[in-house]
Amino acid sequence: MKRIDGRKFDELRKIKIHRHYIKNAEGSCLIEIGQTRVACTATLDKNVPPFLKGTGKGWVTAEYGMLPGSTQGRVQRERNKVSGRTHEIQRLVGRALRTVVNTKVLEERTLYIDCDVIQADGGTRIASIVGGYIALVDGVNSLYKKAAISRPCVTGMIAAVSVGICQGQPVLDLDYEEDSQADVDMNVVMNHKGEFIEVQGTAEHATFSHKGLDELLVLAKKGITEIVAMEKEMFGDILRDI
Repeated sequence: MKRIDGRKFDELRKIKIHRHYIKNAEGSCLIEIGQTRVACTATLDKNVPPFLKGTGKGWVTAEYGMLPGSTQGRVQRERNKVSGRTHEIQRLVGRALRTVVNTKVLEERTLYIDCDVIQADGGTRIASIVGGYIALVDGVNSLYKKAAISRPCVTGMIAAVSVGICQGQPVLDLDYEEDSQADVDMNVVMNHKGEFIEVQGTAEHATFSHKGLDELLVLAKKGITEIVAMEKEMFGDILRDI
């Protein structure tokens, strides 16, 4: 199979990270994965959900949105009620990020990770997880430097990729054209230890075998390992004890 952009089947799109993208947030970045661009921010709020009141624990949650103009047809702003897709992605990002945060250090406060899609070309939830993590680390580091928290509370690294089967070939990091035509579409989230956080896989146009699943997971691990290596280089001074 020849990919549209000429990449090898196991090759990630080019990733660009612009840290400290928005000055008013505790942490922020603009992440570009190919032509997909997502602005991510981390901000601290003095409240927690009702179920955490009195526990001494904080919370990490995420919000996700696609801006008008991010796709070929204008996306309507979700002003009063988010769609099922948006809600699912928000929960995915929040679940992933909470696996690497000691929420006791936040005390009874919430760290919001906002992910706004500026341009979509496949993998927006993947970009939101990776970009959200970068904003989270910089945000926590900023809070620690300002003595807003007693110690750093990020306990690990996470990354995510998409994989799929296109024309019978397992491929890594699908763009929109590949995603829209894929027989199988899967999103995988893992930590720096190579442990799974979440696996979302769907047979879109054809079923897949156990062997095919194994091939996709191996491919996903390869891509995630590369992204984690990038994070290690980026945060070597901040996360040196992980």
